[in-house]
Amino acid sequence: MASRGEQVQANVLVALLAHGKPTSAYKIMRDLQDGQPKIAPPTIYRALAALVEQGKVHRLESLNAFVACQCAHHDHPAILSICDDCGAVEETVAPKLLNQLTRLTKKSGFAAMRHIIEIHGRCASCKNAGAQS
Repeated sequence: MASRGEQVQANVLVALLAHGKPTSAYKIMRDLQDGQPKIAPPTIYRALAALVEQGKVHRLESLNAFVACQCAHHDHPAILSICDDCGAVEETVAPKLLNQLTRLTKKSGFAAMRHIIEIHGRCASCKNAGAQS
């Protein structure tokens, strides 16, 4: 039997997957309040923090939003390409690149704790749609 925290995490992940795009913690909370009217922001943030820690969810720092992980490589940091037109997020894993970044920063004595790489631009669909107009 799942604990209450695990159940909330599962519900949060389902809500993120249903959105299919970057979503704020408050939007997730509003979605879940239909079935759990007393759910509060700290509960949502704890669930999101646990899901981020597990690698099942990514926090998009630049958007203050969250998105479900799209790949099975939960043990590697992701490179997130964010379309500024439609909001789509594409996830890529490049362990060699991230290892190189860690080595570069280590030269100056900096100890990297985590990598967050977000790249903003236009996805192929939006780029192609813009070229056709």
